Amino acid sequence: MPELPEVETTCRGIRPHLTGRRIQLVTVRESRLRWPVPEEIEGIHGRMVQSVSRRAKYILIGLDSGAHILIHLGMSGSMRICKPDVEARLHDHIILSLDSGYQLRYHDPRRFGCWLLTGSNPMEHPLLAGLGPEPLETGFHADYLKCACHGRGTRIKQVLMNAKIVVGVGNIYACEALYLAGIHPRRPASNISLTRLEKLVDSVKHVLARSIAEGGTTLRDFVREDGQPGYFKQQLMVYDREGKPCRQCGAEIKRIILGQRSTFYCPRCQH
Repeated sequence: MPELPEVETTCRGIRPHLTGRRIQLVTVRESRLRWPVPEEIEGIHGRMVQSVSRRAKYILIGLDSGAHILIHLGMSGSMRICKPDVEARLHDHIILSLDSGYQLRYHDPRRFGCWLLTGSNPMEHPLLAGLGPEPLETGFHADYLKCACHGRGTRIKQVLMNAKIVVGVGNIYACEALYLAGIHPRRPASNISLTRLEKLVDSVKHVLARSIAEGGTTLRDFVREDGQPGYFKQQLMVYDREGKPCRQCGAEIKRIILGQRSTFYCPRCQH
């Protein structure tokens, strides 16, 4: 599933191609996504794109009407910019034709993504309201995390993946950040000292920022908007490395299941 770095990479990639451009035509080739694509989406032709931003794993395309397109990439979604004469692929479900002569194409083989339209403040939309702070912004810090962990018997990895506490960390980056911080993913959140939480917060920010710089992580379906893969997978320390030696100590990387998700860690480096 595309996580925060993949979504941020996509957002940064499509922003210069969309901002200030007028949408000349909207073609919905397949409306059966996670939720049916509303008919109003096809009615945004003629509108100008004023902004392209991200909240959690959602891409927000702001229009001159005040409305916003709310997009989630789901498990296999991706976007790319191309010329109209490039043959559309089978799973190119939504196409925005721009006055620049280019098209934005939304590709989603598994159709778990979404395209919605909201005319009000997008932050008040039910999908966004109540979300925690962005992990790369100042609102996510050790004191905040310590307060969020207080009295919780929940494992620290599950806390990191709770979008009401912090958004967008996801499974890959939770595993990687916990490894970098030297914290076992099973450790109860309430039993972690402020000092160790400071290191964990720094690790989350470091891992996410580094992945964004590398263009995201390609595991199965994700490619950047230009069709090129992300390269952060080459730097993964524990994720998807079960049975392989730890890059630091040589111990065998282990895999367990937490919250129904595969979780990877080093039994020697993390405690």
